[in-house]
Amino acid sequence: MHNMDKHMHSKHEHGSEKQSHTHANHHEHMLEDFKQRFIVSLAVTVPVLLLSPLIQTFLGLEISFAGDIYLLWILSSFIFIYGGKPFFTGFFNEFQKREPGMMTLIALAISVAYIYSSAVVFGLAGKFFFWELVTLVDIMLIGHYIEMKSVLRASKALEKLAELLPDNAHLIIDGKITDVNVSKLKKDDLILIKAGEKVPADAIIAKGEIYIDESVITGESKPVLKREGDNVIGGSLNGDSVFEAKVLNLGDDSYLNKVISLVSNAQSSKSKTQRLADVAAKWLTFIAIIAGLSTFSYWFVYGPDTAFAIERMVTVMVITCPHALGLAIPLVSAVSTSISAKNGLLIRNRTAFENARKITTVVFDKTGTLTEGRFGVNSVNIFDESFDEKKIIEIAANLEKNSEHPVARAIINKGKEMGASDFEITDFKVIKGEGIEGVLNGDLIKLVSHKYVVNNDIDIKDVKTDESGTLVYVIINNKAVALINLADKIRTDSFDAITKLKNAGIKCWMITGDNEKIAKDVSDKLGLDGFFAEVLPHEKMEYIKEFQEQGEFVAMTGDGINDAPALAQADIGIAIGSGTDIAAETADIILVDSNPKNVVSLITFGKATYSKMLQNLFWATGYNVFAIPLAAGVLIGYGILVSPALGAFLMSISTIIVAFNASLLKNKKV
Repeated sequence: MHNMDKHMHSKHEHGSEKQSHTHANHHEHMLEDFKQRFIVSLAVTVPVLLLSPLIQTFLGLEISFAGDIYLLWILSSFIFIYGGKPFFTGFFNEFQKREPGMMTLIALAISVAYIYSSAVVFGLAGKFFFWELVTLVDIMLIGHYIEMKSVLRASKALEKLAELLPDNAHLIIDGKITDVNVSKLKKDDLILIKAGEKVPADAIIAKGEIYIDESVITGESKPVLKREGDNVIGGSLNGDSVFEAKVLNLGDDSYLNKVISLVSNAQSSKSKTQRLADVAAKWLTFIAIIAGLSTFSYWFVYGPDTAFAIERMVTVMVITCPHALGLAIPLVSAVSTSISAKNGLLIRNRTAFENARKITTVVFDKTGTLTEGRFGVNSVNIFDESFDEKKIIEIAANLEKNSEHPVARAIINKGKEMGASDFEITDFKVIKGEGIEGVLNGDLIKLVSHKYVVNNDIDIKDVKTDESGTLVYVIINNKAVALINLADKIRTDSFDAITKLKNAGIKCWMITGDNEKIAKDVSDKLGLDGFFAEVLPHEKMEYIKEFQEQGEFVAMTGDGINDAPALAQADIGIAIGSGTDIAAETADIILVDSNPKNVVSLITFGKATYSKMLQNLFWATGYNVFAIPLAAGVLIGYGILVSPALGAFLMSISTIIVAFNASLLKNKKV
């Protein structure tokens, strides 16, 4: 079972049609098969136990009739063949791949026990141990069932992602609304999303302003404000407004399917830690076989009889099964990858994810990472006390309402936030390269640059200007009444992210193509360790190299497009600000919702995942240090002897502990 297929191909054909034969279906079939074999074998185990002399003595019973030993053999043979079939199938698979492992050990152990006991039934001097054999098979079956259920639960997260898309959509054709199956949608179709409905496909908002709940996709708990021109992800939940959107991506190109593909690939890829566990599992198999044969040889010479020697050998081989070891890392990988995806962390490189614990320096791109990547009103300086901030923004927003310039959009958005009223502007004109003007209630209003003010001798001698932003002067009848400072605003989350990283002893640097003054302003406000300004995209990689040459383990955080060379050079490349474009090929990890706090989450969760892997490796191998000698009979002089069934129970317990420990990752806050 530890050689499990992890490639899930759950897929939406054009948004809704799912593949019928996924890996999860295969897993469910196997799960049901193990459950059925366990129930049937357990039922047949009851008469086997009642017919076994040792159990009868223990229970104070005496059940004896002609041919009872042959009935015991027939019932045990049934459990050996029916209950043991999955292990024999696994043994042949391992034999063909020349990768002896847990199935090989179980098949050898139950075969030796069965063949020897059968020989005793038909005349060989010795004692049989059918009850040990059947209980061993029972415990192995239930152990595998519990293990597969854990693995399936982790894999199911992918299917849950696929189920986020609704089945139907409201298609708008010539102003009329028609309900269609999502599979009928095409790129650039116009659709209507009503209040409380899920978005049926990746789309761009064409009309409306809404709050969208992306928590199931990005992990962002608060609804996100979206306006015209913003992207919405298929599967996210609309709030209490109605909006129209133009379809962007469908089917395999949709965000959800890309996530499913990424998660599936990450779950099936092996990190260095997992490859180490695979090597350890193989060596543990060899150790089990050698230890089993050595134990048999010793007790065959010095033990009471052959049956005792075989019993010791079987117990050693069973208890040493690398079952838990084979599951230790894959299960943690499956759980952590699924949880990460649901919280907006998409892992493309598992080794990089586990190495997050080594990060000593994080280098951030500025625009769109530490900042919002779009203009916002930073401050409003008022020179004429007959105006307040709302009145100034109201005037500016009305004058700018016909412009598509980023500065205009920033002022208009600020106006909407403040509840600005609509005014009638007449005689609107563009002052080429320097601003705009218009008439409001007979007054000539101008929004102009610093250059215009200087060139036209407008009095601003007492005004202190902040050159780290874009300056827009509000001029009424040739008198400067206010100064609006606009900037690419620092994300509020950036402050918390930098504080937490620095508290963890991680250095934080910024790299940007912006000018020195703007870069210094952002760096000072965030309390960064330093910055590099006016850097071209291809030059960013050189700065990453410099840090690495100084012995730093560097994570580069950028937008995944302009920063591609730097992301590739960094020890860990983190693409942020990619939104629905998650094909950032050079990144190891993709942060969906562009929140720098997720860099902190990544490091924290990466550490937790690695810690769980180490804990599981300890549980999976550590118990053998005590269990193997006990199984071999080193403490027999003290009356301590482990039976094959108890050995199987201990092995199963270690597997269950490993599975349970991996599931505890769900309680970690990402």
